Amino acid sequence: MVEQLKKQREQLDVEHKRLTFELAQLQENKSTAEERREGSPFGKREEEATETLELEKRLALENRIRQEIASVEHALEKIEEGTYGLCDNCGKKIDPERMEALPQASLCLSCKALLAKNGKTASPPR
Repeated sequence: MVEQLKKQREQLDVEHKRLTFELAQLQENKSTAEERREGSPFGKREEEATETLELEKRLALENRIRQEIASVEHALEKIEEGTYGLCDNCGKKIDPERMEALPQASLCLSCKALLAKNGKTASPPR
């Protein structure tokens, strides 16, 4: 059990580093793209529409990565608190197979299904 927890913590640490790096890369690429546009003589609407679409896609991706980082950080906090592997909603133990497949899972399958059925998404943990 302790060995499994150690393995999952390592997975969470690796995932946190990967996501943080990915977010930094996105933000770095944003700066480079903005610098290129500043000197551009083009002002056509088509180009502006394309830039707007690219901006929306990048912002959506950044938001998703931030939510994933928050989930990983929440799982790491739960390890420290001794509540890792317990459902945030009902408090029951989350299936170990689910925890192995998704170490940052904070809901048991029953609560996750109930949440999906009600058409709600879980807000990122704090």
